[in-house]
Amino acid sequence: MKRIWALKGLLAAIGLAGAAAACAGHGQPATGTVELGPRPYYLVNDMDDGPVKQALQACAAERRPQKPNDFSIGHRGAPLQFPEHTEESYRAAARMGAGILECDVAFTQDQELVCRHSQCDLHTTTNILETDLASQCSQPFTPFDGSNPATAQCCTSDITLAQFKTLKGKMDGANPRATNVAEYLQGTPDWRTELYRQRGTLLSHRESIALFQELGVKMTPELKAPAVEMPWQGHYSQQDYAQQLIDEYREAGVAPRDVYPQSFNLDDVRYWIDAEPDYGKQAVYLDGRDSQGLDPQNPGTWQPDMATLKGYGVNIIAPPLWMLVSSKNQRIVASTYARAARDADLDIIAWSLERSGPLASGGGWYYQSVSPQIDNDGDMLTLLDVLAREVGVIGVFSDWPATTTFYANCLQRQRDAPRWR
Repeated sequence: MKRIWALKGLLAAIGLAGAAAACAGHGQPATGTVELGPRPYYLVNDMDDGPVKQALQACAAERRPQKPNDFSIGHRGAPLQFPEHTEESYRAAARMGAGILECDVAFTQDQELVCRHSQCDLHTTTNILETDLASQCSQPFTPFDGSNPATAQCCTSDITLAQFKTLKGKMDGANPRATNVAEYLQGTPDWRTELYRQRGTLLSHRESIALFQELGVKMTPELKAPAVEMPWQGHYSQQDYAQQLIDEYREAGVAPRDVYPQSFNLDDVRYWIDAEPDYGKQAVYLDGRDSQGLDPQNPGTWQPDMATLKGYGVNIIAPPLWMLVSSKNQRIVASTYARAARDADLDIIAWSLERSGPLASGGGWYYQSVSPQIDNDGDMLTLLDVLAREVGVIGVFSDWPATTTFYANCLQRQRDAPRWR
């Protein structure tokens, strides 16, 4: 049986009442009542025996009211069951206590901002191929021919905002062996569900801001990489794009402290820091440099390194889960990368929990650095505890925010606790 200590003496240092205290400063008022549903408790019962499981079980038994928490970030809303970046997905995430919600931002043909994970994902996340707008797609639907997979490419930049608003969101996925459009749209993984795809209401970026204000949550927009040549239409530059995102928060009267603009493009982050310092001080650098050879255990592969990022004015870095942890003596521990980020006084946000499906086979890409320690769904709470208590993350993106909300209400780390063993 695996040892799952990641606690720096969790239960020895705190009683149950202390364990249940939420991290100071992370409470977030929201409209309505937080409802977690059964999943967090299922995950607790699926954990390996140990002090973390015992503490979470005791917390669950108390049936205390749950509070929204900024530690819990709705990744595209709640796409484990709801079509991502839709009003329904966002409302579900807020009801599960997410204190921060994400709108990934792309632009339309008429240079309006909308919530989509990618500029060119409409063919897998909406019903566009079933509509007359399919004729405007960059690449039309091509069926599986026995050797080559079915393909299509439909981009937000192919259509106007008014046309975008006529579409319906669906669960992200496509069937590569489809011989017709109806088959192509049936690509949802079997561990998700089609139950809530009937009313996938798409939103412009401005509409997402208004909805998030209604829900009483903070906001973390991600500026998505353009899939078209910039400047778009000869005049819309990358900086215009980055500035437009901030302008829409200012126009809506959203305070900078309630916005965490994100980008994988470090130049976007540095632009916000320089041009919009009030909003830029909470800009999040999404670290996807593993595709460029970054090894989280080898500082020589980090270019720029943590101190340089801090010198640029970056305050928050956000890598995937696996870059923040490694294995030691059959335990999950903080990685060299995580320790260096904290030593450089960088806050850390991790992504994305509840995105891998069942974990019996090691968890896949998001758990690759600790796959020997991952063999059941409850292990995601073990990892979450290491991220919170040893790595010291300030928030975690989740496809089902009830899980992170439950943890934050029960065992979120205290700010005065030591960071490392």
